[in-house]
Amino acid sequence: MESLLIAAISCYQKWWSARYPSGCRFEPSCSQYAKIAIEKYGALKGIGKALKRLVRCGPWIREGTVDLP
Repeated sequence: MESLLIAAISCYQKWWSARYPSGCRFEPSCSQYAKIAIEKYGALKGIGKALKRLVRCGPWIREGTVDLP
């Protein structure tokens, strides 16, 4: 399951994110954070951490914030 999720995120990074850069507020980017979280915690907990990260992404957070899983 983890490898399938990581492959999907890699495809997103290669095909979508590279073509439409958004200037992520966090370092690492949200998609890279999701990959790290899934590798470190497994599929369910990693997805949960990634979703919490996406919810926090907003104009109230300053850009360049370092946030590691």
